[in-house]
Amino acid sequence: MKKIYILLGSLFFITACSTDLDQTPPNQAESDTLTSYGEVLNAAYYYQLGTVTPLAIMGEFRSDNALMDESPYTEFDEYDSGLTAMEDQFFGPFYTAAYKSILSANNIVENSEDATEVAEAKFLRALSYFKLVQVFGDVPVNLSATPSLTDTSILVRQPAADIYNDVIIPDFTDAITGLNNSLIFEGRATKLAAQALLGKVYVVMGDFPNAETYLSAVISEAPGAGISLKTNYNEIFGFVNEIANSEIIFSNNISGSITDEYDESSDFWNWYVGDDSKADLPVDQDLVAAFDASDASGGGTDLRRAVTLSADGFTAVKFPKEGENGTEHNWIEIRLADVILLYAETLNENGSSAGTVLPLLDDIRTRAGLNSLTGTVSSQADVRQVIADERRLEMAFEGQRWFDLVRTGTASAEMGVSINSDYYLFPIPVSEVLATNGVITQNSGY
Repeated sequence: MKKIYILLGSLFFITACSTDLDQTPPNQAESDTLTSYGEVLNAAYYYQLGTVTPLAIMGEFRSDNALMDESPYTEFDEYDSGLTAMEDQFFGPFYTAAYKSILSANNIVENSEDATEVAEAKFLRALSYFKLVQVFGDVPVNLSATPSLTDTSILVRQPAADIYNDVIIPDFTDAITGLNNSLIFEGRATKLAAQALLGKVYVVMGDFPNAETYLSAVISEAPGAGISLKTNYNEIFGFVNEIANSEIIFSNNISGSITDEYDESSDFWNWYVGDDSKADLPVDQDLVAAFDASDASGGGTDLRRAVTLSADGFTAVKFPKEGENGTEHNWIEIRLADVILLYAETLNENGSSAGTVLPLLDDIRTRAGLNSLTGTVSSQADVRQVIADERRLEMAFEGQRWFDLVRTGTASAEMGVSINSDYYLFPIPVSEVLATNGVITQNSGY
């Protein structure tokens, strides 16, 4: 009789010594005794929390938005093999959490008879693999609820391009078909979120025609789902703004009462506000200069600065402590402004004129207290640059910056150093390489 692995409750942690890809919980149930897979689906959502803090660090501290004060954490700005020393704090928990979410999602896909549950599970599986590929490149692929513990072929890393085409895109496509937008403000997968993330996937792949199709659909369908830009930038972030926020398409709902892979709440914001000695003054002054430039060229004070940075410009306050509510900040996976900026970028790459593309940024810039960019530049290259500049300030400290630099091929130019492309990716956890006797290989350069 077939057995499936079931995650009993959202707080279960796997402690086996084998690789995280094929670890399995000790609690098992016969498949024919189950009538609901709701708990397994909740576990798939829950494990996303373990990806939050690592992504926040990788996306910002590897870039020109933030920096560390204390060795060895300063390795984030060194672009050499030194990052492997931080496996336990960042790459290990991230890798583990993503594969746990995938394993839970596989259980749903294989065994649930609820079509909506299956669609949600495919959304989470696609999201997990999208994160893994952006961080590590080629990774092992497991689409089984009961992966073999003896067949090591499943541990062999698969090409990122194949994972996009064979897993991520089909799963998001199925999620679009199987979901609606009724739970848009409940922290659950929705059709709109799947469309938005699939559009983003295509942007990362450099497939701008397909990206345009999905991003355009999100912008067209957003009002009907209750999604719109907030009038004021300061209404997007912070504990008091997270309930039914009209701009947020999908976020990981975080609670200080629920622990993650660190055995604590997902306190990504703690690194930004300077509460950790490893980053007492985390803001890179290059970001401050970028806000200065925005003020000078935009005809006013960029109102996003006061929401993003402390008055002295040394810490990031986008996700403020707010007393005891500091641990309640949700992690935004995708919001409407992100989609609009990606859509503008896509249209530009597809050859639309500056007069068509730049007005898309007007609402974002108006609420930032800045003038329209329409008529200021005309060439495709110049439009590309102003969109990138706008995206940096709009999305600062939302875990986007490094991945944007990598996908646009501008990491070396923006960081001001020549960066070997090996270090666009992060190191596979050394423990995974060792646990599999090298079947899981390390990224080049590490």
